[in-house]
Amino acid sequence: MIQIRKGSERGHADHGWLQSWHTFSFADYHDPAEMGWHGLRVINEDIVQPGKGFGMHGHRDMEIVTWILDGALEHKDSMGNGEVIRPGEAQRMSAGKGVLHSEFNPSQEKATHLLQIWIEPNVRGVRPSYEQTFFPTEERRGKLRLVASRDGREGSVTIHQDAALYAALLAPGEAVRHALAEGRHAYLHVARGAVRLNSQSLQDGDGAKIADEENLEIVASEDAELLLFDLPGLEITNEKSSGGVSQRLRPYRAPGEGRGRGRGDGGRRDGAPDFGGRRRPALGRPGG
Repeated sequence: MIQIRKGSERGHADHGWLQSWHTFSFADYHDPAEMGWHGLRVINEDIVQPGKGFGMHGHRDMEIVTWILDGALEHKDSMGNGEVIRPGEAQRMSAGKGVLHSEFNPSQEKATHLLQIWIEPNVRGVRPSYEQTFFPTEERRGKLRLVASRDGREGSVTIHQDAALYAALLAPGEAVRHALAEGRHAYLHVARGAVRLNSQSLQDGDGAKIADEENLEIVASEDAELLLFDLPGLEITNEKSSGGVSQRLRPYRAPGEGRGRGRGDGGRRDGAPDFGGRRRPALGRPGG
């Protein structure tokens, strides 16, 4: 099964300083049919105007991966980390038992274009931690480069979930292939360009939920950048909670079933943003 999620069908929020497109339910955008996909909870495509950003806000029990498409993003958190993320770098923050952080566009001239990804952890209440790793263009050109995994293999950042995230840059006609193990699921997000996934066409902003497919072939129709998620088999059931709709994830019972810098010491459990009941404020850079 390959179910296409058109980019034009995503939730959209226009905050002036921020344009945000939500693949899955997030903040004021709610669609009961789009609450995530087998542990993948959020893919937000954000464009942040120069000198603007997200003020200090909190998260809990979520694996947050940030991938920059253009520009830069300055990160500061309650663990003492302060870094600038640029294209080709994967930033991973495990929120665990609770962490505060802020994110700003450090440029006064150029907008920042990014993807923020939330993955449900398979363990809760861990010590918050941070990691950031650069993946050169040549390692992603014409191939699926592992950038996040449960064990940090191949120099990927480490996440608390049996999931793997791959990034690729493809020229027209180039193809990459990926085999899915029994009971595994996948999600493809096209960040730029256009591709064909097992004969189905996707454009920039489109995504695809994938299940019961043994082999995936992705062929670029034009220059393309994509992210491919190899996800665990999880039963997903939506439940009512005091904070709204939450998800309970249980392992699928299939037969036979790093590198970087940062330090850790340090959302709501339903995966909704936890800003104390308020939106993240639009702020200029500190002192600006």
